[in-house]
Amino acid sequence: MIAFDSPGWLLALPLAALPWLLRQRDALPNTWLATLPRDVASDVLALALHAAAALALAGVVLALAGPHRPEYTVERVGRGAEIVLVLDRSRSMDQGFGGSRSAGNAVRGTGPEALDYYSRLRASQNRESKGQVARQMLADFASKRPEDRFGLVLFSTLPLRVLEFTQKPDAIQAAIAAGNIGRGLSETNIGLALESALGFFAGRPYTGSRIVMLVSDGGDRLDAAIRERIAHLAQRHRVSVYWIYIRSAMGAGLTPAAGAAASPVSDEAAPELFLHRFFESMGTPYRAYEADNPEALQEAIADVGRLENLPIVYEDVVPRRSLAEPALAVALLAVLLLLAARWMEIRRWA
Repeated sequence: MIAFDSPGWLLALPLAALPWLLRQRDALPNTWLATLPRDVASDVLALALHAAAALALAGVVLALAGPHRPEYTVERVGRGAEIVLVLDRSRSMDQGFGGSRSAGNAVRGTGPEALDYYSRLRASQNRESKGQVARQMLADFASKRPEDRFGLVLFSTLPLRVLEFTQKPDAIQAAIAAGNIGRGLSETNIGLALESALGFFAGRPYTGSRIVMLVSDGGDRLDAAIRERIAHLAQRHRVSVYWIYIRSAMGAGLTPAAGAAASPVSDEAAPELFLHRFFESMGTPYRAYEADNPEALQEAIADVGRLENLPIVYEDVVPRRSLAEPALAVALLAVLLLLAARWMEIRRWA
């Protein structure tokens, strides 16, 4: 199908007939032309020049009418999943990795281990931040899964839906890279971010695996109302939750320290443990990864890629395509042909 933005311009298409209607003057006036034999080459050239002039006028008129092919949807079958990336954009993600938990315990002392830990921490701050490393690895993860459909939510105080579900590689890479602009805020609201991410699946037919992949370096104490809404949405839309927890230097981690008994009080004191326990209690597939260095983060993302690779049926939107450029190109070629003929025209006998 072809549609037009300004179909009124099509009323000017009869102007393309003007070259055929205008009276042609003899290039070399001669009263005895009737006695000359018929010149087939000249007749063909005259027809070609008239056709070129008509094409030039028609091409310009069509381009002004704004022809285009409207967007349409096609159904595709592949292997993959519908994945919503939920990326933490808080200020702490602008810092470097914190190192292992055993190294973090060294800060309680004042000996060589503590000094070594602080020196490595300062060195990590001079390297790429957690957010930069996470975005690079997520971009690589998305590039290796061409049949997945990705959405993206950036969050800090409030969630920002950067990208709706798409399979377009350029759009996905641009959306992930956009999270690197500016500095993050000091507060995070994971509850609203998860609720926004689960909303991506509302009203969509279930055609394959559905994933919410949370990439964050901290937890959140969710109140009862938001916990109930998140659990309801995850169960209703049959969504698996993957949490890639990037542990900070003083983070408690997702498992209690050795010898410490798990209790509601300790969970409340550590937002990471609180959120981890909540995800485990939702009744939907859940897997957590704790990464305290770039290598562990890369292993966690690769593991998600291995687990979620099932058949999926999806609808792809083929975008609108403008046809004005081909019309203008035809008009330009016709005008160039007319100019060349004009330049080669003989005006007098040598």
